[in-house]
Amino acid sequence: QVQLVESGGGLVQPGGSLRLSCSASGMLFTNYAMGWHRQAPGKQRELVAVFRGDDSTIYADSVKGRFTISRDNAAKNTVYLQMDRLKYEDTAVYLCYVRLALSTYWGQGTQVTVSS
Repeated sequence: QVQLVESGGGLVQPGGSLRLSCSASGMLFTNYAMGWHRQAPGKQRELVAVFRGDDSTIYADSVKGRFTISRDNAAKNTVYLQMDRLKYEDTAVYLCYVRLALSTYWGQGTQVTVSS
C-alpha cells in the first residue's frame, strides 16, 4: 500500500506562483511514475506533469514553460510542482499520484484557486 501526502495549494492572483509538494510512503520500488494530475469542476482529470519510471518528464502543453516538476535528490519519493505565471484556467484540485506496474495510487488532492 502506498500513501501520498500533498501540501501547498491555496489562493493566488493571476501571474502568481505556488509550489506543491507530495511525499509518498509505503511499498515503493524502482521504476515507478510519480507526478500530478488536476481536475477542474465539470472537466475531466488531466495530466499536468510526471516523472516517468526512467526519470524523464512529461508536461501538459498548457503548462509547459510555466510549471516545473522536480524531485528531492535525497528522497526520490518526494516530488514538487513549481507553478509560475498562474492563470485563471489553472484553478483545479491537484492530485498527486504514483503509478506502479499493476496499481495507481492517488493523494487526497489540494485545491489551487487562481483569482483576483
